[in-house]
Amino acid sequence: MKARTTEDHKLPALALDSRGRPCSIAASLQAVGEKWSLLAVREISFGNRRFAAIARNTGAPRDVLTARLRHLESVGVLTRRQYSEHPPRFEYHLTEAGRDLLVVLTTLRAWGDRWLVAEPPAVFGHSCGEELDMVHSCRHCGQEVVPEDLRLDVRTPGWNSSGPVESPAADSSAGSE
Repeated sequence: MKARTTEDHKLPALALDSRGRPCSIAASLQAVGEKWSLLAVREISFGNRRFAAIARNTGAPRDVLTARLRHLESVGVLTRRQYSEHPPRFEYHLTEAGRDLLVVLTTLRAWGDRWLVAEPPAVFGHSCGEELDMVHSCRHCGQEVVPEDLRLDVRTPGWNSSGPVESPAADSSAGSE
C-alpha cells in the first residue's frame, strides 16, 4: 500500500480492484464493507471496546472477528491499546476515520428501520432529548439534499457518468467483427 501524507488526513491507499468504475464507494467497501467490520465499529462506538464484548454483541466467529479487527487496524479505522500485561489484553478504539463511519452506520440503521424491520430495535437520540433524523444538506446553501438535486461531476480520466469513455480507435473497430 502506498501511504499518503498525514497533512491530507488520508488513510493508507488501498490497491483497488481495477475492474469497474473507479469510485470512493468501492474503495470504502473494500476497507470496511464486510458485515463483521461494520458491526465491530458499531460495538466500539457504543463503548464495547474489548474483544469478548465485541464478539458477544456481534455474534461474529472469533477467528473472523480477529481478522476483521486486524484489517480495520491496518486501514486506519481502529487502534489497539493494551490494558493488561499479564496476560496481554487490548481494547479497540476508533480513530478519526472510524468515528466518521458513525454517520454511515446511523444512515444504514435508519434505512433498515424504514425498510427491513417492523419496529426499530433501538433508536438514537440527540442530547436535546429528541430522536435523530439524519438529513443531508448542502454545505454551501444549507438546503436539504434530495436525489433529484444530485449532480455527478466525474473527475476520473477516461470515464463519464455512463461509464468508460471509448477512444475513437476503439469505436471504429467495434463494428468490424
